[in-house]
Amino acid sequence: MGLSTHILDTAIGRPAADVALRLSRLHDKLWHPLGQGITDTDGRCKTLLGDHPLEAATYRIRFDTGEYFAAQKIPSLYPYVEITFTITDPTQHYHIPLLLTANGYTTYRGS
Repeated sequence: MGLSTHILDTAIGRPAADVALRLSRLHDKLWHPLGQGITDTDGRCKTLLGDHPLEAATYRIRFDTGEYFAAQKIPSLYPYVEITFTITDPTQHYHIPLLLTANGYTTYRGS
């Protein structure tokens, strides 16, 4: 069904727009790039998988959060956030949200 992400800047209570991100897949102990993009005004990116199908595998999304906060002139503890997760059933939809502040973050499997 697919893979999606959403970033919320919880310090301001709004989506985090213009955050660059990249998706990679683990294969034979090496990370292989699959897709990239920039979050839209709603904090979403629709180009994560590129032309690749979702498969049972381990994936990683790297969010360039340091650049996001630097653009706002806010010092940030984390130059980037990487979320690594395993897809076990590619017939399901996997939503990987990121709740973000300059000095912390959390994630969970959304719907």
